[in-house]
Amino acid sequence: MKLAIIGLGSFGSNVARTLFERGHEVLAIDNDKDKIEEAKSFSSHAVLMDSADRENLKAVGIQEMDVVVVSLGPEMEASILTVLHLHELGIRRIVAKALTEDHAKILDAVGATEVIYPEKDMAIRTALKLTNPNILECLPLLSGMSIQEIAPPDKFIGKSLKELDLRNKYGIQVIAVRELVPERTIYVPEADFVIKDSDILIVMGDEKKLEKLMSL
Repeated sequence: MKLAIIGLGSFGSNVARTLFERGHEVLAIDNDKDKIEEAKSFSSHAVLMDSADRENLKAVGIQEMDVVVVSLGPEMEASILTVLHLHELGIRRIVAKALTEDHAKILDAVGATEVIYPEKDMAIRTALKLTNPNILECLPLLSGMSIQEIAPPDKFIGKSLKELDLRNKYGIQVIAVRELVPERTIYVPEADFVIKDSDILIVMGDEKKLEKLMSL
């Protein structure tokens, strides 16, 4: 897959590095010379340029990219113009990082296909983990839904999923179980699966219902 990462701050550089290490073709773009020099070690090609200039984007062959990630830090105007140009140039998938909710709305309006808000998402995940020690990880979804990785409450131990009946009682779906002994992951476990104290449950549902479930 061909991907371009525009903006090589902490977020953008880590995205670029991860993709490059996984074998993808990564075009790294920034207007900071030092960041471009650093990016040469974790990208297929690193280009020093102003991405808010439409002609610059065309010159580097941005139209050939399968995905473009825009992560321009505090440069809100630059990120908006960059997303607008990418949209006009026909990029099918534009993932843009927002700094505020208003910024997110504008990015969506000018053509971003996906808008991410890392600080807000991390704040939600941290708050949930702080308020309930059983929550090991959380991925917020749309409309108040989330996927959470939880340690099973004591009341779950030794009971089957059928006995717990989480879907009918709480509207919670167990989508996977990560067993530590033996080490393996069971996707969409059967109703007769019995929960052990060494298991980690991956559940999906309404955040309020998940919170109620974990308070039992």
